[in-house]
Amino acid sequence: MSDDRDVARKPSPQPGRKISVTLRLTSKGKLVGKSPQLREVIQVIDRVARSACNVLITGESGTGKEMIVAALHDASPRSAAPLVTVNCGAIPESLLESELFGHAKGAFTGAISARQGRVALADKGTLFLDEVGELPLVVQVKLLRLLQQREYSPVGDDRTILSDIRVVAATNRDLEEEVAAGRFRQDLYYRLNVMHLHLPPLRERVEDVELLALHFLRTSAARVGREDLHGFSTEAFDVVKAYDWPGNVRALENAVERAVLLAAGPLITVADLPEKTRSGGRDVPANGAKLPPAGIDLRAAVDEYESNLVRQALARTGWNKNRAAQLLGMNRTTLVEMLKRKRLGPTG
Repeated sequence: MSDDRDVARKPSPQPGRKISVTLRLTSKGKLVGKSPQLREVIQVIDRVARSACNVLITGESGTGKEMIVAALHDASPRSAAPLVTVNCGAIPESLLESELFGHAKGAFTGAISARQGRVALADKGTLFLDEVGELPLVVQVKLLRLLQQREYSPVGDDRTILSDIRVVAATNRDLEEEVAAGRFRQDLYYRLNVMHLHLPPLRERVEDVELLALHFLRTSAARVGREDLHGFSTEAFDVVKAYDWPGNVRALENAVERAVLLAAGPLITVADLPEKTRSGGRDVPANGAKLPPAGIDLRAAVDEYESNLVRQALARTGWNKNRAAQLLGMNRTTLVEMLKRKRLGPTG
């Protein structure tokens, strides 16, 4: 496996630009950046990797939590064993318990043979529970037993099987709020949250945007054979750095891949970037709203504009009301009252 220490690089896609880059090489790719926030996360990984403690990783969707998990696994004594990922939100609730813990032959209709679960497959290694906030309560009970006693039983099986795994969980939900709402067990939350790593959104580590854009340009161009592309125009870089990237690193990667395919070369220009990126994410004309010839219901328009901003803040923070209130410059209690008054919810 590649050496996973931090190393300094000078990327070459942009002529005349010399930028010191911090890379963390992992089995899932590279962590790229130079922001203090990313450096702090890497330092914590180095301090806790050799322990067996459970780790909870939080952050918005698209921030690269799976890369942090890979870095943690690769730096641990378990690196030679499997890193097994379970997306708790992508597996039907009726199948999730069996998927995690396995099942005995005849345990349910269709179980024509015994089957190992992901916990068994991760033995001596790391089990990554992505979107752990989506776990149903019945599965949370069995996971708590696994964490407390290091043992479990497959579905329909009386045997008790010992387990030697490290559990790393990730979520973009506020688990404290989920606990308060009765959707997540408090004792399980404390068991998972032995060590907490928060991965900040891209808008809070602007120093990393340009480095990531160059990295994605280099890898995307190599993948599609665009040897004629040498970098971004100054104007395109200005647009990329000015955008707040609500979809975070994943959205930036997608935008650069699109630009690599569309660009005439030798540089990516503003015109090659997605429309929303060019407009700064605005859905209204850059010179402001225009009054229709027939007039407008001002109060209704202002109310809808306000509701739209509230929805964006909540979506961006994964419905974390504390962080959403900070984005909107208001107290959390004010935001909660506004949600009640406007009858806004996750689907509202």
